[in-house]
Amino acid sequence: MAHAGTYRVAAGTGRAFAVAPGQTVRIVNSHGTQVVDTWAFVTPDEYLSLEHCREVAKTLFFAVGDTLVTNRYRPILTLIEDTSPGRHDTLIAACNRRMFELAGRGGNHANCADNLRDALAGHGLVASALPCPWNLFMNVPVVDGRRLDFLRPVARPGQYVSLRAEIGCLVAVSACPDDVYPTNGGDGRPADVDIVIV
Repeated sequence: MAHAGTYRVAAGTGRAFAVAPGQTVRIVNSHGTQVVDTWAFVTPDEYLSLEHCREVAKTLFFAVGDTLVTNRYRPILTLIEDTSPGRHDTLIAACNRRMFELAGRGGNHANCADNLRDALAGHGLVASALPCPWNLFMNVPVVDGRRLDFLRPVARPGQYVSLRAEIGCLVAVSACPDDVYPTNGGDGRPADVDIVIV
């Protein structure tokens, strides 16, 4: 179980925190406009599943009071507080080596997929698959019911999201290193984020 306190996640890196039922994880956009890819795992085979959450909540974008579920429909996290404008993408895959290769950034660019693998490895876990992240603070509206628009984040410095663990799980985050799309800061400079465990 993670000890209560504040933990820094350096720009472009990831960390994972073991949380007990009832503990709260606050994800702070310390500098504003930083996307934070977020996952939660019960085991390598049971994890926060956004496709199941969208079905249960009947929405593309979750709001305070929504309880998120695993791929086995078990409640895992509840969104209990959101001081940001509430733009949190549920559709876009984690950035990865191949994405950066295709964008001309080379094959060794830091990325959220590798950050997740490294964060899980630090807790002795290897995921059987890399689920889609909940991209906190990522501003990707759906236009005309079908088209996605990639926009600059609107979160301001110090705004945060608080999640209550409903079951014991490992919450993993990546301070996204994406410098290709405007959705992460818009200026190509990823920033640190802070995690507060209560």
